[in-house]
Parts: sequence; structure tokens; C-alpha cells
Amino acid sequence: MNVVALEHDLHAALARRLARSRRRRRRLAVTVAIVAAASVVSAAAIASGIAADLHLDPTQWSVLGGGTTDNGRGAYVHAQRHSDGSYSTFLVEHDADLAPYQAFLLHERTEAAAQATSPVPVRVEPGELCTPAELTRAEQVALATLRDGFAPGTGIDATRSAVDGALADSFRGGSCRGLEWAGEQARLVYAGVMPSARLMPAVR
Repeated sequence: MNVVALEHDLHAALARRLARSRRRRRRLAVTVAIVAAASVVSAAAIASGIAADLHLDPTQWSVLGGGTTDNGRGAYVHAQRHSDGSYSTFLVEHDADLAPYQAFLLHERTEAAAQATSPVPVRVEPGELCTPAELTRAEQVALATLRDGFAPGTGIDATRSAVDGALADSFRGGSCRGLEWAGEQARLVYAGVMPSARLMPAVR
């Protein structure tokens, strides 16, 4: 089974996109999931507006399909890169007015919808959905790990392994679905890409 992997260049694009959105006083959370190979699914014009939101370059990507959740708050696009034929799934969540845990739930619903229509098998994070207390604890562990081992502003690629390892150790035997989200939120905040208001209230 193929697993989801994040590419460095798309991490950089995510950071630039979030920074631009913050300057416009609007937060647009973008999660990019890259998958290895797939058979082509039919193209859908429905995805064109989402692709514009993501600033997908039509000279680099072909949009294969997509969909929305929560009356358009969440959206996803499956796309193929022209240069190497690889397939990607892009998630967009309009969550600027949502509390952190509600933003997390929106992400989970959008990701589930995207996974259900993915053209290839993808890894699904195990466990039951994290409760607010578990998500808070996970973000606290992630931030403590970052503060102990990295200077503020360190890029998210450099901190992922340490944070993921600390979360796995802390939740060993009691993992919940949402640890990846918690780790990423903490890494983005610590890198200065997103404001601390994106974290659970007890973590800020």
C-alpha cells in the first residue's frame, strides 16, 4: 500500500500561501498530501474554483476531480503533476472564524472525503478521533519538544521528525486520530507561519 508523503517544495508552497492569506486577514489552511501512483480518474470542472484558491499552475498540474464538505468550507482536489506523473491531493479549509477544535473537525471531515475518493490507497491515521483534551495535550507535547530542541522560527521540515517521535512516545498505547494535525499546527506556529491563536486555548 502506498503511504502519504509530503514533498519539500509543497511544504514551501504551503508556508507561502498561509503567509499571504494572513496578510490579507484571512486564514486559509492548506494541507497537501502526496501519493505515489494512481490510475487516472475522470476530470471534473467542479474543481476549477478550488484550484484557483490554491493557485495551482495549470502548466504544472492537471486537475482530475474534487469535492466539498460543510457547504463549501472544506474542499479537496485530486491533481496530477505534468513533470513526473505523480498524483497529489490538495485540501483547503476556510476556518478563520472557527474555534481551534472546530477547525480540526472540519479538517478531519474534509480529509475523510478526500480519502474516500482518492485514486490510490492512502494511509489513514489510526485511532478514534482525538478529544479536545487529547488534542490539547498533543499540542503541548509538540511545543515542548520544539522549545527544547529548536530555535524559534525553525522551518517545519526540520522539526517534523522530532515532533512526530515525541507524540508517538507520549501517546504510546493510547493513540488518537489527530496527532498529525496537532504536530503540524505546533510546527507551523513555532515556525512563525501561523499565529498562536490557531492552537487550542490551553496551549497558547
